[in-house]
Amino acid sequence: MGSRHRATMRCTLPSVLVAVALSLTALSPLARAEAPSAVEQTYNTVRNDPVRLGLFLRAFPKGADLHNHLVGAIYAENMLNWAAQDGLCVSLKSLEILSHACPHPKEGEMPATALAGNPDAESRLIDAMSMRDFTPSPADRSGHDHFFAAFRHFGSIDAAHQGDMLAEAMDRAAHDHITYIEPMISPALPAMIRAGFKHPMNGDDFAAAHKALEPEISALVTQARQETDAMDKQAQTVLKCGTPEAHPGCSVSVHYLFQVLRTLPPQAVYAQLDAGYAVVKADPRFVGLNIVAPEDDAIAMRDYTLHMRMFQFLSQVYPGVNLSLHAGELTGKLVPPEGLKHHIREAIEIAGAKRIGHGVDIASEDDVTGLLAEMAKKHVMVEINLTSNDEILNVKGAEHPLPLYRRAGVPVALSTDDEGVSRGDLTQEYVRAAQTYNLSYADLKQMSRTGLEYAFIPGQSLWDNHQVGKPVAACQTVSSSQPESGPCADLLKTSEKARLQWQLESRFVAFETSAPHESLYQ
Repeated sequence: MGSRHRATMRCTLPSVLVAVALSLTALSPLARAEAPSAVEQTYNTVRNDPVRLGLFLRAFPKGADLHNHLVGAIYAENMLNWAAQDGLCVSLKSLEILSHACPHPKEGEMPATALAGNPDAESRLIDAMSMRDFTPSPADRSGHDHFFAAFRHFGSIDAAHQGDMLAEAMDRAAHDHITYIEPMISPALPAMIRAGFKHPMNGDDFAAAHKALEPEISALVTQARQETDAMDKQAQTVLKCGTPEAHPGCSVSVHYLFQVLRTLPPQAVYAQLDAGYAVVKADPRFVGLNIVAPEDDAIAMRDYTLHMRMFQFLSQVYPGVNLSLHAGELTGKLVPPEGLKHHIREAIEIAGAKRIGHGVDIASEDDVTGLLAEMAKKHVMVEINLTSNDEILNVKGAEHPLPLYRRAGVPVALSTDDEGVSRGDLTQEYVRAAQTYNLSYADLKQMSRTGLEYAFIPGQSLWDNHQVGKPVAACQTVSSSQPESGPCADLLKTSEKARLQWQLESRFVAFETSAPHESLYQ
């Protein structure tokens, strides 16, 4: 896909990203970045009213959703609609979308088109494909198992509708007033896994594994890029980007993380990683890697350190690739105590992760004080997923480590994880955080900015040394809402990250100007 298409898709041209400031104020949004505002009083007025707080935080500008699995971001109803469009069957026994057409349904099957006239069957499918109304039963005993099982109920349909999924995620992000999303996707993954099985590993001889796989890497990268091209093109068509009927989602900026399944034999995990690193190096749409699937899986636990060493090796082969790793999505009910002691540390110290996804078991790590200090010093950000941690791990409220991270000075940002399966969105995460942890408006604003600050967006940050709210020297004295010349203008022209941060600050100006005058908040 050409650079012109990417610019249209992500709306990252400087004139587009900073134009919003022109109609709001003649001053730079940075001039008001830390100014006391009546919006704080407005927030305090609504914070104990869940309905008005939800309205307030829906409109609240959010920097980024950095922990977002694209397949899990989709609501079950849309999956079923696509199944109907494709003429597929659904099983009323296994409660899943089947991969075959449905001219003559077998016993226990029905056409997806017939669900519109069978609300009971549709409801049962939606419940199986999501966490809606989940209650434990002898046959479905835990939120953890129900959550991860949900993906198999719609796995047959996701490949054909990647672009539809991306369009849905972008439109929902726009509705949530999110500037940037970083969905996790896995183009060409089956081919990568098959390539791995052709080349058995000899212990931890990663150099030999890389050499054996190297002749196939180029073709795997090409396939991954072609699949991503098709996804982006389909999403642009659905959203009608570049036309007068363009959806709001067209204004959301997007980059991707390549995600790798950790629950396969070592040679298959290695092949995914090696090819995934190569995709990130070859395609600027991809800005990093992650490793996914249940961390408590027997293979994931057995090979955890081996996987971290694979990252360590490949980061030398492909220098400069960013890592955001799922680590610490565990509790003592899922694994023995020794399984809680080292995952976060190894993700940082062996693999070199710049961000940690979940990090729930941090208090069980060896030398937790030292580890937290290291994370704060190295600016390792934690992606906090409150709803999924509750649904999957039954960790919530005072048992969640969010306050611990904040007390230790570790940067944190809220994210959705799998908002479609969880039946939520990023606004729900902000409401939950505000109500549960007595967060101030300044706290929420900091987390919003932190999301963009630690996003793997190319370019220099607008903020000085990760101090969100403190501009770099080039922009400290800017007074114009749209600098046309000088060091700050040069930064905005050359750095996608700085442009998006400027856009977020402009949106804060607009929100903080209008919210105190909204009658519903009085």
